[in-house]
Amino acid sequence: MLDPNRLLIIAGPCVVESRDLLFHVADHLSNLARSRPIQLVFKSSYRKANRTSARSFQGIGDDIALGFMQEVKAEFALPLLTDVHTEAEATHAAEFVDVLQIPAFLSRQTALLEAAARTGKIVNIKKAQFMAPEDVVKAAEKVRAVGNQKVWLTERGTSFGYHDLVVDYRGLVVMGKSGLPVIFDATHSVQQPSVGSQSGGNPEYIPALARAAVAVGVDGLFVETHPDPAVAKSDAASQLPLARFEEFLDDVLRIHQTRNRTGA
Repeated sequence: MLDPNRLLIIAGPCVVESRDLLFHVADHLSNLARSRPIQLVFKSSYRKANRTSARSFQGIGDDIALGFMQEVKAEFALPLLTDVHTEAEATHAAEFVDVLQIPAFLSRQTALLEAAARTGKIVNIKKAQFMAPEDVVKAAEKVRAVGNQKVWLTERGTSFGYHDLVVDYRGLVVMGKSGLPVIFDATHSVQQPSVGSQSGGNPEYIPALARAAVAVGVDGLFVETHPDPAVAKSDAASQLPLARFEEFLDDVLRIHQTRNRTGA
């Protein structure tokens, strides 16, 4: 159960590139979390299965990456989140992580949703770029019908033409009416999908979009972060620089705490 007084923060590098990267980011984030009213979940994808180009980096090997994630959990006492793309992946990844994330492109795949549900783990459903906010609640019902009530919903922007996304903040309110925790993905929302051989982005908008989402009243934020986004092997154009994470966090927490005090 989420604590309404502590903002959920799902954060980490887009993909597992190395053990050193995971430990560097996890150490920085866990230090920030100790003195702030947040619930931190460490995120990284062990495999990127939906890259624009066949030449794009997909991973260092599933078991190697998941093993590094498990080491992070042991060292920093952080719950873990990762993406899954097939029913078999859901079963396998559930042995290592606490939250299984359904990628936006797969959020209507009934068999995948049911397989994730049967693991008993929290299931975080990314709302597809083409999906109306009320429709992602129908995806959540597929998980709950299996008997798993631990479902989160994440907004990550809506397709706006071919190579851009827009955030409709009304959707956060609509999703919230379901009674399920609602999370705003501040980094994928600034992507420019499939620009050239990989996605582009406008990361300068990350802080503003996140502040607005917290003001609306989301339960959490999803933020991919990297020490040097320019050299990241995935989503280089839309990750928040790790050095800016503290300032980012304090800005959104001021808004979150104001909402809690005023009951807005």
